Formats: sequence, C-alpha cells, structure tokens
Amino acid sequence: MAVILTPTKTAAINPLKLSQPLGAALAFLGVDGALPILHGSQGCSSFALVLLVRHFKHMVPLQTTAMDQIATVVGGADFLEKALVKLKARTWPRLIGICTTAVAETRDEDIAGDIINAKGARPRKLIDTEVVLARTPDFAGAMEEGWSKAVTAMIEAITLPGTQDRDPAKVVILPGSNMTVADVEHLRETVESFGLTPLILPDVSGGPDEAVRDRWIPIARGGAKVEHIRDLGAATQCIAVGEQMRRPAEALQGLTGLPYVMFGSLTGLINADRFAWLLAAISHDNTPAAVRRGRMQLQEAMLSGHFHFAGKKVAIACEPDQLLQFAQLFIGMGAVITAAVTTTGDSKVLQIVPTDTVKVGDLGDLEQLAADADLLVTHSHGRQAAERLAVPLMRVGFPVFDRIGSQHKLSILYRGTRDIIFEVANIVQATYDEPPARAPPELVS
Repeated sequence: MAVILTPTKTAAINPLKLSQPLGAALAFLGVDGALPILHGSQGCSSFALVLLVRHFKHMVPLQTTAMDQIATVVGGADFLEKALVKLKARTWPRLIGICTTAVAETRDEDIAGDIINAKGARPRKLIDTEVVLARTPDFAGAMEEGWSKAVTAMIEAITLPGTQDRDPAKVVILPGSNMTVADVEHLRETVESFGLTPLILPDVSGGPDEAVRDRWIPIARGGAKVEHIRDLGAATQCIAVGEQMRRPAEALQGLTGLPYVMFGSLTGLINADRFAWLLAAISHDNTPAAVRRGRMQLQEAMLSGHFHFAGKKVAIACEPDQLLQFAQLFIGMGAVITAAVTTTGDSKVLQIVPTDTVKVGDLGDLEQLAADADLLVTHSHGRQAAERLAVPLMRVGFPVFDRIGSQHKLSILYRGTRDIIFEVANIVQATYDEPPARAPPELVS
C-alpha cells in the first residue's frame, strides 16, 4: 500500500492540478446540446476556456454568469437568472450545466434554491431545457472530482428513478476524465462488436467535429443524448472506469437498482482481459475475432517492448486515476517508478498505486523527485522541468497543447496498450539506445 505524502508548501511552484469547475465543464460538454456555465467572475471562465481551446485546437462552448464585485458581496442570484434566460433564448440548449466557482461558493449561497426560483419566475423561458447544478469550488479537489460531480449531478437530475424493464443489449459506460476522444470511440466500437448497445456518459467523442462545421454553433454537438440519460435505468449493466466514477455509478444504482462493475483502468493486458470477459458474459457470445487479434498484437508488443522498459526509471505526475493507469503499465513492463505525484489526496485509488509513496504536490515536486529519472510522464506544463533535467517527456492527460492530435491517441484496451508500449519504447530508443558503431573506413574491404 502506497504512503500518501500531503503537501508541505504554502504555494504551488509549477501547478500540476486543474480546478473542479474545469473538469465539470468538460463533462457537460460530453452531452449533445449542452452548454456549461461557470457561476463566478469572467476571469474564471476565461482561464478555463483558454486551456480547453489550446487542448482541443478549436472553439469550445463555455459561458459565465460574469459576477462583479457587488455580486460577490451581496450574492449572484440575479446574475444567474439573467444568464439562464439570455443563453436559453440565444442558443436553445438541451442542457445547461452550472459549475460553481470559489467566488460563488465562499458566500455559501443557496444556488440550488436560486435555480428553482429562476425556473419558477420564468417557466416559459426555460422550458425544454434541463438545468443541472454541480457544486465545484476551485479551492477544493481537482479536475477529476469536478468531472465526477457533474456526471453524478446529471444522473440525479435527469435519470428516471425506479426499476425499469431491462434491455439485455444495453450497457451503461461511465468513462473517467482521463480518457481521450480516441479512447471513448474505441470503447464504443469494442462494446458494439459484442452485439451490445453502449450508453456512454459523458461522451466527449463528438466534440472534434465542431472544427469542420461551416458555422459556429455555441452549444455542444455530438455526445450523449439527454433522452438516453433519462433512460439509463433500462440498461442491463453499468461499467464505471476509474475510481472517480464510483460516485456516479452508486447514484445510478441508488436511483434505478442498476448493478455496476468497477474498473480502475482499462489499460494493460489483465484489465483488457477482464473487460472482454465481462462483455462476453453480458452478450452470451464469443469474443470477436478483431478483439482476439488485438490481444495477440499486444502480446507481441509486450515481448518486443520489455527490452526498452526493463529497469528504466519513470517519474509520473497525473490525476489519481491516470496515475494508477500508467503506473500499473510501467511496473508490469519492468520499469521502476521513482516518483509519483498527484493532484489530490482524497482518491482511494492512491492506496493501490504500485509505488512506495505518492506525493500530493505540483510539478516542482516532480522535478525534485525525478533527478535520476529516465522518463517524465505528465501534461504539457511539465516540458520546462523535462528540459532542465534533460529527460524526455511523454505527454499525457490534460492539457496537451504543444502537440497535435493528443485527443486521438489511444491508451486503453489491447490496441491502446500496444500503442503506448510502442510510444514509450520509441522514446527510450531514440534517447538512450545508441546505434552500433561503424567500422573505420580503412578496415572496410
């Protein structure tokens, strides 16, 4: 069991974590027709919007209630009501996701009551639009906790309660915030290959299509349908990926009685095997040939890649679930985790990370602990530390803004694990493995 080391500094030197409102906003963007609103000052949403745009490389729909100094003191109920009415009239979203920030939360406002009053005062103005509140103050938690709270709030506000007739072909998938667009797409394709229908919440795979539209549409397009969220209880099984999704899975089970299965990660041979066995059991069918072929390709990649992994010292700085995902893979391939840094100490998954200690800290802590590392694994803000240490950087997580195509990198199941092994092996080979020495010209006959 890993020992969790709490922060000892009064300020972050090079911040690693991102805020809860950002994670919640990203989760709401995984719903078709959704519009996330940050309830706070304009600067809060501007910072989040910059990170989202730099990461996804296209415009992202995100709004704010734009609370000013007076509203910060006396309350922001009027600002929230005006934002709901104006944005509804302008964009006609199917769902408005309210993500609270520290500006609103420090006053301990009754924001849920403010939303009820706004809907009661303007019933016609907000018709046919779900308004969901996620309490996500900046001063607590991190990105994956905001994601988890937003998904839980959507289930509790929209999903129909009570036991429903189960459809044996439908499976609810609750992916964590560390899954990319490619991961979600591959997850859907894999479930469908077993003859099942996946209901994915949130489904971020629809977002990149916005870049090629002929006009800007200021709400999320693609992703989970509100109608499908309403009928999640009609599925036969729920699969939650990541400890962060335990809370939404429990909320769904409490509302509808739908049983759930937890996966700490879908990366690695054992985790992918468990997932394939579960789908085969649900579908009562054999594993498709394409999935079996992917398993054989992963085994070959593991045989070829372990020469480059064995004994290499790796330093990782990620959100808790992603930390477990990559730490398990590197340990399984024979590498050594010399530093593990994460954003929050509240996640129970940190206790099973395969390393002696996990430091809750920032990228400054990573740089200190990774002095003898052969590889750094974190997001793009770790590039300066990698340069100073003269160590190669593998970019994972959010944000990745200095590379193109990060959202289309696969990291789960057989194919994704294979691709990660190839990526790491190529980084190590290009950095540390010297080409064979050539014979002097006079010795060449």
